Amino acid sequence: MNPTIRSITEQFPLWRQAAQIDLPALGRDEMHVLIGCGTSYYLAQSVAAALNESGVQALAVPGGEWLHRPESYLPAGTRPHVLAFSRSGESTETVQAAMRSRNEGVHVTALTCESGSSLAKNADTVLYAPTHPEEGIVMTASASLMLLLGLRLAGLDVTAEGIRASEYLLREAREQFSAAIAGRSHFVFLGAGSLYGVAQEGALKLQEMSLTYTQAYHPLEYRHGPVSLVDERTVVVLLSHPQRVAEEIKLVGELQSKGARVINFGGSGDLSLEVSGDVSTRALSVLPALQMLGECVAQTKGLDTLTPRHLTKVVTLA
Repeated sequence: MNPTIRSITEQFPLWRQAAQIDLPALGRDEMHVLIGCGTSYYLAQSVAAALNESGVQALAVPGGEWLHRPESYLPAGTRPHVLAFSRSGESTETVQAAMRSRNEGVHVTALTCESGSSLAKNADTVLYAPTHPEEGIVMTASASLMLLLGLRLAGLDVTAEGIRASEYLLREAREQFSAAIAGRSHFVFLGAGSLYGVAQEGALKLQEMSLTYTQAYHPLEYRHGPVSLVDERTVVVLLSHPQRVAEEIKLVGELQSKGARVINFGGSGDLSLEVSGDVSTRALSVLPALQMLGECVAQTKGLDTLTPRHLTKVVTLA
């Protein structure tokens, strides 16, 4: 078992610890802006959707955009609460955006896996969850942990039963991925609502780990142009949403008729994987399995996921 697989399969005890951390209550009468870069931004998108669904106003913005163009996302003069996501706490855009926000009198909460980081030092509140010691450049356990903390801020309960269900889903998916991905080179990830950010993260993980072309869309939006690329080399990973079952069944049939092989988390497909628990925490439930999918595709190409091409563990700008 390589270090990447260990960091994926051994993350659940860390979830149990993070599920017990005391978290502050978010104000329902203010806007919350969630910032991050790369994986952290995609997590912020899923958490922002969960916050809005729970009655808390939220907006996800890339760290660099919030640093340089906050007025493009909120009217000038607005003073929101900023939640900054960063595994290392050293990503240049996120740290500088947090510093600028604080200098303008905005309260900043950091969600990070490094308690002594620059981000932690430039935040008013720090939510810290240590990640797996063998995690490499590609974010695995750390991504799940920050998502878990974010969903809990939305008032969602991450239960012991839910954690066990996610662990079971990971095992089931890993055993069946090989047949589903055989001979395929184009991967599409689809998710709606709070599942959209995680769909983007699944696409990013597979791209980083296996140097494979990936895309991510909302399920029905995919039909408006991008579907033109679907053929017998395509795998579509659908993160099914219980509120859109009828629509998604039609979509699966349409994609299969064009040659795609469909992996459906929570619905029917060429590979159907049952997702237990409440839809509100489904984004967290499926994330480890999506991480493992990236590792499985990388193995078919003989790639080492600890040293992905052109990537570093911390992205900084001089």
